[in-house]
Amino acid sequence: MATSYAIYKKEITDYLKNKFDKNAKILDVGAGEGTYLPFLQDYFADIEAVEVFKPNIDNFNLEKRYNKVYNANIIDFKYDYYDIIIFGDVIEHLDEHNAQNVLKYAYNRCKEMVVAVPYLSPQGIEEDNIYEIHKQDDLTDEIMKERYPYLKNVFKNDKYGYYIKEENYEELHS
Repeated sequence: MATSYAIYKKEITDYLKNKFDKNAKILDVGAGEGTYLPFLQDYFADIEAVEVFKPNIDNFNLEKRYNKVYNANIIDFKYDYYDIIIFGDVIEHLDEHNAQNVLKYAYNRCKEMVVAVPYLSPQGIEEDNIYEIHKQDDLTDEIMKERYPYLKNVFKNDKYGYYIKEENYEELHS
């Protein structure tokens, strides 16, 4: 499924707009159908995307909608710096080890990191896309705190949570 829950998207967008000026450079990881783009593009001008599944890039015209699109797996994707990195419905698709590595790599390469996850959400292959499998289908707010202590919750309900960088956390080395 190349999309995500609509819940809290407006709230997290308002948070980002209040914290950053319109020149902030954004990386949308796992762009899928470009779910976050309509919320961000009316304010932010420099939005790039990483999408591992090439049919999503083609089917949703991502290359025409984002400033730049990388067809890459975030596990191997290297970059220098973005003001904001969005992991919207991404880390549940990675095993815990790879998710830790990806988030630790991003932590010092951005001013803000947004991580959105569904809670207790098993999912298999969808539309012939092996990357849709949820390898962390056990996520809850409590498990997020254990596995990713450098993130803090800002919005949640019983099905979904949004996390940002914990400001008082010591620097992570990747």
